Amino acid sequence: MTIEHARMDIVHKPWGSTELRPWSENSNDGMAIGEIWFQRPHTDAADPGLLLKLLFTKEPLSIQVHPDDAFARSIGLDHGKTEAWYILSAADDARIALGLKRRLSSAELRSAIDDGSIAELVHWRPVSKDDVVLIPAGTIHALGAGLVVAEIQQRSDTTFRLFDYGRHREIHVDNAVAAANAGPARGQSAPRRMTDARTLLVADPHFILERIDLAPRSAWELRADRETWLLVLDGHARIGLMNAFVGEAIFLDSERTHIKAGSLGLRGLLAYSAAAPCAGLLHNLDGLNACEPSSRLPQQPVVHQAVGGGAPLSLELRT
Repeated sequence: MTIEHARMDIVHKPWGSTELRPWSENSNDGMAIGEIWFQRPHTDAADPGLLLKLLFTKEPLSIQVHPDDAFARSIGLDHGKTEAWYILSAADDARIALGLKRRLSSAELRSAIDDGSIAELVHWRPVSKDDVVLIPAGTIHALGAGLVVAEIQQRSDTTFRLFDYGRHREIHVDNAVAAANAGPARGQSAPRRMTDARTLLVADPHFILERIDLAPRSAWELRADRETWLLVLDGHARIGLMNAFVGEAIFLDSERTHIKAGSLGLRGLLAYSAAAPCAGLLHNLDGLNACEPSSRLPQQPVVHQAVGGGAPLSLELRT
């Protein structure tokens, strides 16, 4: 049984930012910070199966791909890397790359990596705050500039770069060609409202990602029967014996705990290792409406615009 306030590890990146507020007060002497990794507080603790991060982009990331489980094991790794992004903030012109404009043969992909034309073949699309993007292992992808992103992923740091904007880091041609699904990305599923408090964002065989919206001063029981991460996006709460504020994360495993939302309520991300949503994850203890209005926690419409445009996708509303 485990409930812990997560440790925040700073990772410097050439594409990172020096301004991390409101997610972190860490300026790190003006050095560009690209990522914050949330880790268990004790360095000798067993690594969870999932990794939660915040990413800050002032420049585009490399165009890259991650291996799936089968390919990872073929090169001696434990597993691959599927990930999902929740857009916390986005500049007006912010974009992500997801998949290619057309399908390439292995020889065509290798040639495009060698001559740099892969940068013109990826499918760039605009993103906005609160968009959600699933990146299955094998999908060629990149984050553009002007973004703050919460990322949940299989715990792996294996990345094969295809293009790096002249940063003089290694390009992994052979592994990238072998790992990539060199074609358009598959469609994204729309978020689905499960209860007043819970919205399903991503359901993947490797993890579930939800957003929770708790009314001011409401009381809840969180039944984390498996590895679970809670990231505070807005408001604050008392979680067990700990206070949690914006940009902080709580790690739970085989634990039941109470959540008391603060005076402004709580909006957060819940990520846990399961192949399907857990029906009994969150229980209201006081009967308050989970969607009471709050000036800090505006309610989301029950329509979701697909990433990159297209017709709105209706969400199923269930109470």
